[in-house]
Amino acid sequence: MQKVKYVEKGWGERNVSQSTREVFRSVCPLDCPDTCGLRVIVEDGRITRVTGDPDHPITRGVICHKVRHFPDRVHHLERLLYPMRRTGEKGEGKFERITWEEALDEITSRMKQLIAEHGAESILPYSYYGNMGLVNNGTMDRRFFHRLGASRLDRTICNVAGSQGFQATMGIKGAIDPEDTVHSRYIIVWGGNIVSTNMHQVMLFEQARKQGAKIVVIDVHRNQTARWADEFVQLYPGTDAALALGMMHVLERENLIDEAFLRDYTVGWEQLRERLKAYPPERVSRITGVPKETIIRLAREYGKTSPSFIRIGNGLQHHDNGGMIVRTITCLPALTGQWRYKGGGALKGNGLVQVDTDKLERPDLLPNPNVRSINMIHLGRALLEADPPIRMLFVYNSNPAAVAPSQEKVLRGLAREDLFTVVHDLFLTDTARYADLVLPATSHFENLDVYKSYWHMYVQVARPILPPQGEAWSNYKLFRTLAKRMGFTEPCFDDTEEDLIRQVLDNPDNPCLSRIDFDELMEKEIVKLDISENAVFPERLQRGERILLFNESLRAAGLDPLPAHTPPKEGTDGERNAEDPDTFMLISPPNHQFLNSSMGNIGKLQKMEGRPTLQIHPKDAERKGIVNGSLVRIWNERGSCTLTVKVTDAVLPGVLVSMGLWWLSSYPDGKGINQLTPDREADMGGGAVFFSTAVQLEKAE
Repeated sequence: MQKVKYVEKGWGERNVSQSTREVFRSVCPLDCPDTCGLRVIVEDGRITRVTGDPDHPITRGVICHKVRHFPDRVHHLERLLYPMRRTGEKGEGKFERITWEEALDEITSRMKQLIAEHGAESILPYSYYGNMGLVNNGTMDRRFFHRLGASRLDRTICNVAGSQGFQATMGIKGAIDPEDTVHSRYIIVWGGNIVSTNMHQVMLFEQARKQGAKIVVIDVHRNQTARWADEFVQLYPGTDAALALGMMHVLERENLIDEAFLRDYTVGWEQLRERLKAYPPERVSRITGVPKETIIRLAREYGKTSPSFIRIGNGLQHHDNGGMIVRTITCLPALTGQWRYKGGGALKGNGLVQVDTDKLERPDLLPNPNVRSINMIHLGRALLEADPPIRMLFVYNSNPAAVAPSQEKVLRGLAREDLFTVVHDLFLTDTARYADLVLPATSHFENLDVYKSYWHMYVQVARPILPPQGEAWSNYKLFRTLAKRMGFTEPCFDDTEEDLIRQVLDNPDNPCLSRIDFDELMEKEIVKLDISENAVFPERLQRGERILLFNESLRAAGLDPLPAHTPPKEGTDGERNAEDPDTFMLISPPNHQFLNSSMGNIGKLQKMEGRPTLQIHPKDAERKGIVNGSLVRIWNERGSCTLTVKVTDAVLPGVLVSMGLWWLSSYPDGKGINQLTPDREADMGGGAVFFSTAVQLEKAE
């Protein structure tokens, strides 16, 4: 453990006497691409300050504001410190303290009874990336539920559509070292508010800008990243594929393409060339709302500048056509041969930190390999309609009452008296308020864990720097203990945390990862992947890999083998907006101070964000008789939500934006924005379609 003693005066205006403090290295566990290195100060058993680790090779001592408030989270007055049993109505939030022994006895006896009477499929785990550590998320927990024979959870809520869209073009999840983007000379940030969600990519782009790079942001909302960029191009939600095809049309028409690259390294250029005839700038302008002249100029600048780079954000994939949007954008660098150049190409996510999930999760333990799988975005309908019914829900590393779509169905399902719900968390979240048992969880500062990034190429270890607070248990300890109490004797349930870290590194199919030495990682705590031997572009092209502009395999999934624009299944675009002015497209991107619902109960951050608001264009506000600061109700057939209005031209007419996922108590009527979002599946991978949401709007009474 890297720990040093040092003497430092107190901060602020208090001229306190000198005292000895302990300084530790750690890692941010939040669901964020940056996976920052942290420098943590502990005094008298409490974390008093969190800053960035200046020795981290890519995050370099810089962290976001929310992470600086980790001390408020770890030592929060409302943190759960012991197991509790429900005493009031579901959702009421009334509990009594019990012992761990009582909690474990009740969980295991319930499980055994349910398995005997209804089968193990009546039990459903629900988790995502509330903690990105691989020891405490994706190992012992998966093994336990696999061995139990519980219903499997298909974890699709965030990035699966975009990942599959990228793979449909590139054949891989991604292989660009983001550190190379300092060499880029034309940068497009497409559908990502990276100032709030990928700040260290912003730092790299700033280096590129100092060397002459131009930065263009394409998005539906003039957010912080749009204001930071050199140019902002605004379009209607779900029309991004049309814009990309319009740019390709101009590139082909004006001979700004790399014919040699297309011949040598792609499949299907002639078919795509024919498709592009259907997307002239005039038509694309009507669909997207982007002026024809802007489309032409954007394509010319992109086509004439090398290296050019596209950072593809997460927002794009949350549409009905999200996978195809990402696939289409990913074709652009091939037309101009940008994969040839260091600093060229596109990046959706880092696909090189691929672990051996079978080794870690052990699906071979399943008593029945054909056990049913439930898509996590269908939680509401699963709790209400599954046959046979779900009778026990075990939630950890997630807060589905706030984050899952079709919230009204989710809350009705959680309120079922015949559903036994266990929640393992640090706080009494919106979901925990519906639980029958609530179990206290450790923070990541109390765990040994290993972290990978879905952006940069470093693997990190973080050791515990605090003892477990109160009676909190880690996920690792909880599921290992439950396995023993259920009588599971397989040796994998004896694996220590260090055993699991070794297994994370042990993937012979991924030499980038398996060449990391365990002892070196434990000593240095930060080690970069081995990206030699043609692991990244442009070298990968020399191995015979081809970029699939035409992908025949998509036809089997009912998709077009060529890039295409298909309108979202509900709502409007630039062509239809004037025909249906009372239907609005609702977008709910992340706000700056929370990450999904994490950190949403930190008072200082709540004060900075203010309250849940709804951004509306001045023309729409005037037409509806709505003024700044008034309350409005937005609604559709799924539910309703009441919000405070912010009139702004940061959105287009016909588009509404509500930033962030607040805890339900923050909304005037206790109903969150996900009351409105559909639980349909995206075109690829069964992903969520949060942003393909149409609503009506009226003044709140």
